[in-house]
Amino acid sequence: MPRRHLSTSSASGTQITASSTHSPSSASPTIRIMSEPPSYTDAVSVQPLNLPVFQFLRDKRIILASGSPRRKELLNQIGITNFDVVKSGFAEDLNKSELSVYEYVQETASQKALSVYKQEIESEDEPALIIAADTIVLSKNQIVEKPKSAIDHFRMLQSLRDDDFPHRVFTAVACVAPLAEPVYPGYNLQTHIEETQVFFAKDVSDEFLSAYVASGEAKDAAGGYQIQGKGALLIDKIVGDYSNVVGLPLKATLQLMEKTLIHADESESEDL
Repeated sequence: MPRRHLSTSSASGTQITASSTHSPSSASPTIRIMSEPPSYTDAVSVQPLNLPVFQFLRDKRIILASGSPRRKELLNQIGITNFDVVKSGFAEDLNKSELSVYEYVQETASQKALSVYKQEIESEDEPALIIAADTIVLSKNQIVEKPKSAIDHFRMLQSLRDDDFPHRVFTAVACVAPLAEPVYPGYNLQTHIEETQVFFAKDVSDEFLSAYVASGEAKDAAGGYQIQGKGALLIDKIVGDYSNVVGLPLKATLQLMEKTLIHADESESEDL
């Protein structure tokens, strides 16, 4: 299995090293990037971010363990385009009454990632990284599911609008990378949970809610709205990460990718 290793030093005179080893005896290809003053490229189009994690993953297989078009678009937004979409076979049937909100969303994302890992790790083109996520909406201490019908959808939006407190959106991100050494369990799993508070606009009329339901935009979305679409008209403000409400907190996801891939000493890990 491939070894994942990234190391960084201080921003002054930075030397960043990325290496990949497929077996203990194989040579380790290394990329070294010496820091230079910021400058624009001569290219006409906007260029991808020249970051160590992106260079390390170039030409390696990345899997998004989600069929969500929104998560795919969010990864594309930060320049991650060379990935396969493999839907997880995890049933997502954890008992909500036995778990806290944090435990529920974290375990669901983890099981999604591990389900795909176990399916794909023995393939000829084994993945270097698997990314999975799970998003839930919490209102009045209850998990808000996807609408079951148009009437349920309308009442769901009414409840979010009329609540005196903001509802909360939680997304758990799980990243899995295989280890080089035959050490149980054979992979490195890291998770992160992001929380965003969403305030619905109080002046949104029932007529508008009905029209939004009829548009069909969010009939398959937890919470019954999509903030990146027409659902933006329902929102007064948010506190936290916007991309988290869409379905994948981008900054946290990038940091988690780095954390998962890094196999360095404790001091290096603490610096990242």
